[in-house]
Amino acid sequence: MASFGAILSALLGWLYFVAWSVSFYPQAILNYRRKSVQGLSMDFLVYNVVGFACYSVYNLAFYASAAVRRQYADRNEGHNNLVRLNDVFFATHAFLIASFTLGQTFYYKRNANQALSYVAKAFLFTSGIGIAALAIGISLGATMWIDLLYFFSYIKLLVSLIKYCPQVYINYKAQSTVGWSIHNILLDFTGGTLSMMQLLLDAGLAHNWGGVAGNPVKLGLGLISMAFDLVFMTQHYILYHRPTGSPALLERVVGEDDSDDEEQLVRSDMEERL
Repeated sequence: MASFGAILSALLGWLYFVAWSVSFYPQAILNYRRKSVQGLSMDFLVYNVVGFACYSVYNLAFYASAAVRRQYADRNEGHNNLVRLNDVFFATHAFLIASFTLGQTFYYKRNANQALSYVAKAFLFTSGIGIAALAIGISLGATMWIDLLYFFSYIKLLVSLIKYCPQVYINYKAQSTVGWSIHNILLDFTGGTLSMMQLLLDAGLAHNWGGVAGNPVKLGLGLISMAFDLVFMTQHYILYHRPTGSPALLERVVGEDDSDDEEQLVRSDMEERL
């Protein structure tokens, strides 16, 4: 019979899975209702897809591959890794929804200057070079599969560190969060808190606090995500919480060529703040 701690860990895992998984839907729904992706950063959307693609591969391999689990145990004093089934479900689901949201940019209205930056393109190129180099190393016997998986996890961590920066800057420049779903952020913060609680509980139950550092992608993902969530909540509720329909807000977000969408933007902003 499972112990109380094991049951609590499983419960926390599925609760954070639900919170984080549901957090992807408000942005996609907002885009659909506005029929627009204005106010969104293309860099953020692309980073999100790449990051969760890497995270999916990482979790799937650690959970399903006996060879990878063996390599992990060899490097961590015989301990098993702490990747759970809910981690696998979350990562693959997040990748699919992030890809769908990115796909919305191809058929919903966006500004002419909404394009992938040179910084994002350079990041994608260098990440691809690194993956290719490690894959060649594996084929030559110079590196192991776990090294490639850790590289995927570091890409995900770096993506989590930088992906929100373009959106924070866009909100700052517009002095507005119109087009950016705050419900996404609130759910993400909830998921991050639950994820950290599960990771610490699992480490305590296993008497293996090194397992926290041994799963750097989960630890880093939770801390980084929660920090940016606080930034977005500050922007939305404190810094840029001006009256709905403010001319200054609309001028910064919409621009002269998009005046026909003003009423729709005002309405969507009002709904987001309720």
